[in-house]
Amino acid sequence: MIAFGLFGLLFGSFVTVLVHRLPRKESVVGPRSQCPHCGILIRAVDNVPLVSYLLLRGRCRNCGERISPEYPITEVATALLFAGAAWAIRPLYAAAIVAPFLGVMLAVALIDVRWRIVPNRLTYPALLVFLVVIVAGHIAGEGVDAVRGLLGLALYAGPLFVLALALPAGMGMGDVKLAALIGLVLGSLGLAYVAVAAFAGVIGGGVGAVLAMAAMGYGRKQHIPFGPFLAAGAVVAALAAPQIARLYLSLLG
Repeated sequence: MIAFGLFGLLFGSFVTVLVHRLPRKESVVGPRSQCPHCGILIRAVDNVPLVSYLLLRGRCRNCGERISPEYPITEVATALLFAGAAWAIRPLYAAAIVAPFLGVMLAVALIDVRWRIVPNRLTYPALLVFLVVIVAGHIAGEGVDAVRGLLGLALYAGPLFVLALALPAGMGMGDVKLAALIGLVLGSLGLAYVAVAAFAGVIGGGVGAVLAMAAMGYGRKQHIPFGPFLAAGAVVAALAAPQIARLYLSLLG
């Protein structure tokens, strides 16, 4: 878990890059990060996840302006998600797939909350990369099932695709592609994971919409991002689907 958490800090730094650059259609591989206030390129020694922020006391070394706490919070949150994957998922190969998947879910949620989009530049590459590693794991007998993954993709994204066609104002195609990614990865672990993710995501989205209308005065025609709820449902399922499924079955019995 400690090793996963450390890798999560590094991946969390990449998540902050995704969140900042993808909506602006900027490259996520270069140039190096720079201070949003003075524009100076951040040196490698000042770009160590969490550690640099603490040593610099949350300020730019060059101009002294405060650095948003969003960066270390995102890095720590990603580290916790990675550690959670290591704790909840077996075998290790499957955990190594789920951990970055949860980091991607965090990136999607933050982007959609702020920009109201689920960027294709994130979902398309993620679909391809996770499909490749799932197929490789399936062939190698590493505890993931590519066939179930593709079935999970169809079962989760299919109904949302129909809904998006019928009610384009209420469901975007970005959400459909996100559901496809969730169905693929979680389906490779078992279809119960997809069922829990769908239930948690849809129920959470409905409750969130009601609360937004009640507490923040949102009207029915105002767009409430659905991606964060789908992403949250995926996190819940990845970390606790077997326990939730057993609880549900015990209640039925």
